[in-house]
Amino acid sequence: MPTVDDVLKQVGEFGWFQKRAFLTLCLLSAAFAPIFVGIVFLGFTPDHHCRSPGVAELSRRCGWSRAEELNYTAPGPGAAGEAFPRQCRRYEVDWNRSALGCVDPLAGLAANGSRPPLGACEHGWVYDTPGSSIVTEFDLVCANAWKLDLFQSCVNVGFFLGSLTVGYMADRFGRKLCLLATVLVNAVAGVLMALVPGYVSVLLFRLLQGLVSKGSWMAGYTLITEFVGLDYRRTVAILYQAFFTVGLVLLAGLAYAIPHWRWLQLAVSLPTFLFLLNYWCVPESPRWLLSQKRNSQAVEIMNHIAQKNGKLPPEDVKMLSLEEDATGKLSPCFAELFRTPSLRKRTFILMYLWFSGSVLYQGLIMHMGATSGNLHLDFFYSALVEFPAAFVIFVTTDRIGRRYPLAVSNLVAGAACLIMVFISHDLHWVKITVACVGRMGITIAAQTLCLVNAELYPTFIRGAGPGCRGNDAAASGDQGGRSARDHRGC
Repeated sequence: MPTVDDVLKQVGEFGWFQKRAFLTLCLLSAAFAPIFVGIVFLGFTPDHHCRSPGVAELSRRCGWSRAEELNYTAPGPGAAGEAFPRQCRRYEVDWNRSALGCVDPLAGLAANGSRPPLGACEHGWVYDTPGSSIVTEFDLVCANAWKLDLFQSCVNVGFFLGSLTVGYMADRFGRKLCLLATVLVNAVAGVLMALVPGYVSVLLFRLLQGLVSKGSWMAGYTLITEFVGLDYRRTVAILYQAFFTVGLVLLAGLAYAIPHWRWLQLAVSLPTFLFLLNYWCVPESPRWLLSQKRNSQAVEIMNHIAQKNGKLPPEDVKMLSLEEDATGKLSPCFAELFRTPSLRKRTFILMYLWFSGSVLYQGLIMHMGATSGNLHLDFFYSALVEFPAAFVIFVTTDRIGRRYPLAVSNLVAGAACLIMVFISHDLHWVKITVACVGRMGITIAAQTLCLVNAELYPTFIRGAGPGCRGNDAAASGDQGGRSARDHRGC
């Protein structure tokens, strides 16, 4: 009996049908980037200081520049080890006093030439930015800075919980249904996140996006790799992930053009509704249909592929069978990941690799937002290094296998993170270069793991496997992001 790969060799392993489906699903991969790393721009923390009533009027009366206003009315950097007094503390002074002069107005307010006492920021903050972010809108600084970490933690927790449910849904109810359902929920949640007024509401809709967005990316990845022949499977898998990098590059430009976070969120969410057109553009995976003993539908889809590719299906296409031997309907179950010693070994190794890789990958991305350079350019440059990473995978995986590139790339990424700890903050471009090398290494590791996951698990549990779905497992990514923001390193 012919298998799907046997039939594809005759009707086209990568014909017109596969190319159209590939380009359509690759757009889905690009659209996932703003959700995965959108915190870099949505949660950007600009320079800020306490708002003090009367300071703005005094500054206008005295004709101060911005630098002079901060020098006269805001605390200095503080002693070594003191936590950002200029950002989080203010002078307890009534700036509405008419007796205050324009040259060192604090000089006569305290004895012995000392400065007035400091107090908490009771009237909010002033942010030095032309745009806005969730930080500036909800004042997520100083004592409330943990709420920014909670924002990213929520999307990562969503990735983890979604991977447990959406991956199972894809194996249980089909790739296409899972794709359409997650796209719809993701689009609606993204738009509502841009419209709701409160921080808690924004947090809930971001969590909802995390629950479904990784599932839609995974469903697209699985669909395209199951539509093409064996000779093209590696190529489309790598290019599908490369379109995620395209999304990163476009995100940098879009965030530069739209500096206000609500408009940026709308700009990346509204186009997601167009992916619902995949209902008419992309059929169900014939491999999944065969695993569910829905052979007649699988044969119908293979005939459709042959027609779109301008080829005639083989005469024995009605005898189509799945590569994996099975006597009955194959039902997905998480226990299948641990059923045999070999599967248990693979599952635990992949879970560990994805757990550590997700920390490094998000940590290196967040590092771009913690440097003193241009945020948009830093992000853009670091995204570009993912393209040569895809080329390295193309060149190496078929020649020397998967294990050696995986091991070397993890070693490079880990070494880069370690080296950055010892580089001075003043050597900005050196830190960026080392971070980009580490980013390239962990990208190679991540893309190789996605290939390995698809190759190691059978069709009926491929969506539930710990590989690609474990990309954000255990909500570990927020640890990398928080480390980058707090310690300016990996």
